[in-house]
Amino acid sequence: MARIRCDFSSDALGVATSMTALLPDSTTPLPVLYLLHGLSDDDTAWTRFTSLERYAAELGLAIVMPQVERSFYTDEVWGRPYWTFVAEELPRKARGLFHITDDPAKTFVAGLSMGGYGAFKLALRHPDRFGAAASLSGVLDLPTRARELFIAGDPRMWERIFGDPPSIAGTDNDLLHLLESVANPPPLFAACGTEDPLYVGNVKFRDACDRLGIPLRSEFSPGEHDWAFWDAKIREVLAWLPLR
Repeated sequence: MARIRCDFSSDALGVATSMTALLPDSTTPLPVLYLLHGLSDDDTAWTRFTSLERYAAELGLAIVMPQVERSFYTDEVWGRPYWTFVAEELPRKARGLFHITDDPAKTFVAGLSMGGYGAFKLALRHPDRFGAAASLSGVLDLPTRARELFIAGDPRMWERIFGDPPSIAGTDNDLLHLLESVANPPPLFAACGTEDPLYVGNVKFRDACDRLGIPLRSEFSPGEHDWAFWDAKIREVLAWLPLR
């Protein structure tokens, strides 16, 4: 297994950015998991704060972790087009640089917190591109979270991303809205700790899936919004992925 920190120029963003990749030795194109970071993290966080490399070593799975700053995986109104970057440019760039598959059945996406939101948005807006998607402590009810969360160090975050006033509910940036219109989504996995501030939103998402008949594996268990929970749950995600 090789770990590569890759700095490159993004045409979509108009700036240099980075991604971290875990790549097993292979003579054939590898199945790939795009693994997304949370609000306060970057592309190195998963490998710094979990044992992800050790968990993935025997799976024959490439893992690609991009850098998207505080974008909520969205084309920002007053910023950069991070949705275009992660949905369109990143897969092309990763396939050009690494020996990974373009087969949707062997392409997966997952993430934590903001990245859980990004993973499900990718899976619900492009269900034909992914074989499975997972969210760990995801921001699955974003319109409610945007009303609740104020970050002193980034007080105009919501306006920068979604406009002033922020326009989220009922748009393609609203996961609960996307559930109403998606056809044949890939298998979904959602895990959240019962002590997590995002637990209520995760339950709301689960109940919406139940109401709409959308298959979702949900794992709600004691835990908080922290790396101890995500380190444990990413092992469950890797075991759940249809790799064989």
